[in-house]
Amino acid sequence: MRILLAEDDLQLGDGLTVGLRQSGFAVDWVRDGEMADLALSTETFDLLVLDLGLPKLAGMEVLKRLRSRSQMLPVLILTARDATGDKVLGLDAGADDYLVKPIDLDELAARIRALTRRTAGRAAPLLIHGELTVDPAAHAVTLAGQAVELSSREFSLLQMLLENTGRVLSRSQLEQSIYGWHDEPESNALEVHIHHLRKKLGSNLIRTLRGVGYTIAKP
Repeated sequence: MRILLAEDDLQLGDGLTVGLRQSGFAVDWVRDGEMADLALSTETFDLLVLDLGLPKLAGMEVLKRLRSRSQMLPVLILTARDATGDKVLGLDAGADDYLVKPIDLDELAARIRALTRRTAGRAAPLLIHGELTVDPAAHAVTLAGQAVELSSREFSLLQMLLENTGRVLSRSQLEQSIYGWHDEPESNALEVHIHHLRKKLGSNLIRTLRGVGYTIAKP
């Protein structure tokens, strides 16, 4: 899952970036509103974590521009503004959740997972496909009751495919979901991850549609 973090506080932004990456998210960090707006209008993300007090372009304006483009991206506001009026304004402007600083990283990660579940139309916290079970919160995978060890990239790729079961996802969609700006994957990195997942979870789980992309068929 690829997250855009818009936060101008260097210490907090660095801490959130490191912590969220350790939780398995691909995170791109921008430090002002203009950069956030540019990134949102030109690239694909799964969720936006947005500070309201951004320089150059206020966070609320970033949010309004995002929604004016009819982008349905989930938005979690992260701010020091704790007044009820500010929360109401943010939520009414199109935000999906609102957290007041200082924040707990575990709570932030849990709220991100909850938002992405709702966006995907999924209520249950677990992803289940036949004998395969994926727990995004615990970053755990079991197959027929046996634990399966996956790398962070493999896990993110599997989660993306399972959340879109029955849909074909292009190479570009998958790469944008699991790699951030700081990553420089090899040209065949995605194919390597797919190969490893098939070895660990069975050769028939992930289907390749040549020239189109990859999919996990509905059970």
